[in-house]
Amino acid sequence: MLITPELARYLTELSHDIGRQIGILSARNGSITHVIVGDAKGIFIPELDTHPLGRKALRGLRYIHTHLRDEPLNNEDLSDLALLRFDIIAAISIKDSLPHNIYAAHLMPYGSGKKFETITSDFYRFELDFKEFVRSLEDEMDRSRILDQKDPRERAILVSASTGPRYAMEDTMEELKELAQSSDVVVLGSVIQRLREVNPRYLLGEGKLRELVISAMDKGATLLVFDQDLAPSQIRAIADTTELKVIDRSQLILDIFARRAHSRDGKAQVELAQLKYLLPRLTGKGTALSRLMGGIGGRGPGEMKLEIDRRRIRERIARLERELKTLSEARRQRRQRRVENRVPIVSIIGYTNAGKSTLLNSLTLSTTIVEDKMFATLDTASRRLRFPREREIIITDTVGFIRDLPADLLAAFKSTLEELEDADLLIHLVDIACPRYEQQISSVENILKDLRLDVKPRMLVFNKLDKISADEAEHIIARHGAIAVSAMRTETLPPLLRAVESRIWASKAESPESPAG
Repeated sequence: MLITPELARYLTELSHDIGRQIGILSARNGSITHVIVGDAKGIFIPELDTHPLGRKALRGLRYIHTHLRDEPLNNEDLSDLALLRFDIIAAISIKDSLPHNIYAAHLMPYGSGKKFETITSDFYRFELDFKEFVRSLEDEMDRSRILDQKDPRERAILVSASTGPRYAMEDTMEELKELAQSSDVVVLGSVIQRLREVNPRYLLGEGKLRELVISAMDKGATLLVFDQDLAPSQIRAIADTTELKVIDRSQLILDIFARRAHSRDGKAQVELAQLKYLLPRLTGKGTALSRLMGGIGGRGPGEMKLEIDRRRIRERIARLERELKTLSEARRQRRQRRVENRVPIVSIIGYTNAGKSTLLNSLTLSTTIVEDKMFATLDTASRRLRFPREREIIITDTVGFIRDLPADLLAAFKSTLEELEDADLLIHLVDIACPRYEQQISSVENILKDLRLDVKPRMLVFNKLDKISADEAEHIIARHGAIAVSAMRTETLPPLLRAVESRIWASKAESPESPAG
């Protein structure tokens, strides 16, 4: 039964006597988990931490409450049903302190054409085999979801909300999808919302946020990823409206870096960036931070716990900064030896996933990790490349750049990017097949300017020549005065090698020779 007649009478008598709504939350085995007393107009439902939603379509709790007058479920009731994912919600109206009518509603499977199914009946004529009903409803909801529930990966809805032009938001959304896939997140859908003005609390309007959360839950999402960097107060406010995990673009990039860092340097740099990102957000809701630190940053019992966490994080930041300073000194000594040996250094830079590691492998017959993902490799790799006449250079592959690189991450990786200061030539590699290649060039140039490396000699090289038509490639190359290669096809590399040789040994080169790859 949904509720026994005896319990219903007890609730309506109490509610009538005190002039307030009374509600109960009951688990599927019939045990009552919460008793809630409201006022004459409504009830405030507390946090349901003891019954988390997880990956289930429904929470496993039914919510039954009284209405002092004979009135159906209101919008607030239906909003609670959708946001909190109750098995069913029911309101029992009161007449002469006894149950009169019952108004019930339950969610419908995704794609069924409507969000709710409502039921109205005289209380004493209401019949529902609740156990069978909720089993069949949940099975149908699971079947209607986009992704297999056994898939352990995070399932995300991507959100872009800003006052900028829509076409720019669509471009950045495509990049956000690539970042999500690089972090092994399954993208269930995306939402682009152009705003008249930014809501300082929720980024977008509260009503729109509720719609977004309900739609995400209907699709089976576990994660909301915002393309805009959220302030700590915004993450807290959004996380307080939903049990879905809430992260922004910076946190997603940090997550990718944490997965891909393998060297001692890389791991220390990523952890430092994560801790600096986490520190001002430490008072946030635990679920909002769980993608970063695996438990640090939960609410805790009070201010004392928060202060202890803050102090520990500051101490860890100080230790990591000392460790990175030591590692930086070791790198400086290695660079000094290379300078003393007078071996020219060429560094490959560029936007993430432009093909830098592939080019390094093709030029030097190396086997560094290559994947068609953003930030597939983070650790700097250096290899020797021999030219004719007993000439050789050291060629290095650096971490990829990206627009609006999180400030903490850029600061943490500055020690690694110090390698670029000693480079005699920078090869700026660009993915010619990417429709956003001009914005990517601009982003890389801006980062070089921030690092004060914009005065370094550099050569613009377009990669992935085989992915566009010859006419289009010729036009782009001529417009930018660049060289074009396909890092996957070694026969396209000699022009690049000749150009590198000419730039490095310009004063000594008498005539161009074909380098022995």
